[in-house]
Amino acid sequence: MLVASIILYLLITIAIGFWASRKVKGSGDFLLAGRSLPMVLSTSALFATWFGSETVFGASSQFLEGGLFAVIEDPFGAALCLLLFGTFFARKLYNMNLLTLGDYFKVRFGRRTEIVASVFMVPAYFGYTAAQLVALGLISNVVMGIPVWQGIVVSAVVVTLYTYVGGMWAISITDFVQSIIIVVGLLILAYIMLDKAGGFNNVISNVPDGTFQFFPKPDAISIVNWFAAWSVLGLGSIPSQDVFQRTMSSGSASVAVRSCFFAAFLYLTIAMLPLLISLCVKYTYPAEIAGDTQLTLLNMVLQHTAMPVQILFFGSLLSAIMSTTSSSMLAPAALFSENIVKPLTQHKVSDKQLLYTTRVSLVVFSAIATVLAGMNSDIYELVGMSSILSLVSLFIPLTFGLYWKRSNSMGALISIISGMLVWFYFELFPVTIPSLVIGTLTSMAGMVVGSLLFQVKK
Repeated sequence: MLVASIILYLLITIAIGFWASRKVKGSGDFLLAGRSLPMVLSTSALFATWFGSETVFGASSQFLEGGLFAVIEDPFGAALCLLLFGTFFARKLYNMNLLTLGDYFKVRFGRRTEIVASVFMVPAYFGYTAAQLVALGLISNVVMGIPVWQGIVVSAVVVTLYTYVGGMWAISITDFVQSIIIVVGLLILAYIMLDKAGGFNNVISNVPDGTFQFFPKPDAISIVNWFAAWSVLGLGSIPSQDVFQRTMSSGSASVAVRSCFFAAFLYLTIAMLPLLISLCVKYTYPAEIAGDTQLTLLNMVLQHTAMPVQILFFGSLLSAIMSTTSSSMLAPAALFSENIVKPLTQHKVSDKQLLYTTRVSLVVFSAIATVLAGMNSDIYELVGMSSILSLVSLFIPLTFGLYWKRSNSMGALISIISGMLVWFYFELFPVTIPSLVIGTLTSMAGMVVGSLLFQVKK
């Protein structure tokens, strides 16, 4: 019954993708849904941006091992990203009428910076997509008994198929349906688990000391590490194509801004449910947290809940992960076709050819992420690494380009390359300060020094 329900759900999702494909007339429809999404669809799309494997599997696993302090990065950092994007970036970028984030670098800094920035952005999505595919593979393994790698491959085919045909329209429509299923499913499961555990107060009163520690110890290194954890998603995901394309798909600048705020609140609220459920599991079924804690919730639901609850839970879980996977597949494909292929061919490709290129590259990048998923199964690590790549190379050029008039192309190029190289060096030869902090500060210095030294004389 459970397996049949999952298969039916996947088939319905594919059908929605084919139905949505009727709205795709060109690359603008495929990438940004014609910039016409109403508030509800825009909010659900932004909410679903990160509500995937790292929230349900990764964060709950980290929370069981390290308490609230271990999940600063996600969900708190992710919610911060949406708040900051809505406050400082959404309106300015929307009014520029851009198709991709790479277009911003072209308009602000020129074609050379556009290509370099896009080349740096594309690989960041491989690990992020791989994390989602790992989660889908784990679900397939637990529910159907098939090897994880087979579940990864099947899941990749399904998500790639409905994204290939429907693009952002398919993502937006499925996100709306999937967001409803996510919220309802997790609320019901949380209620059931609290009831089994004897109530909320009973669960909270039995948690180990330090579980709810949120602030760092009063020493310099702890404080730096704490801010670094906030910045991984909080700042690192601001210069990301998936957040950009979901925000820019809104029907107006005001809708884009408000959707960011609504989605941030919704995300932080709903993301607390997997953490609460994991506490209930730890109290009620302590044996379930032995071994791979990423599988704790899956095993608990299968072994200790009725079939209707299992169907609802796995339906909501699939919804969360598939919605995140689809946008992380589309993002690098959009950047590759619009900001690498198009300028290198000197804009001689037609819109139809560009749409075809986007779809083909989507399949190629999906295959790369599938291979990567088979090599690394740590979901939280894969997601964090993807955002760090954007943070150390692209956050400073994006922000300074919007708010510092003296920033220029040379400053942006030095910022992007120096930030990435220094981060990579300190990843290989670590010191006490996190490498992402050193990389980001280097990127900032590169932007300021490069822009001031190479000012264009008017």
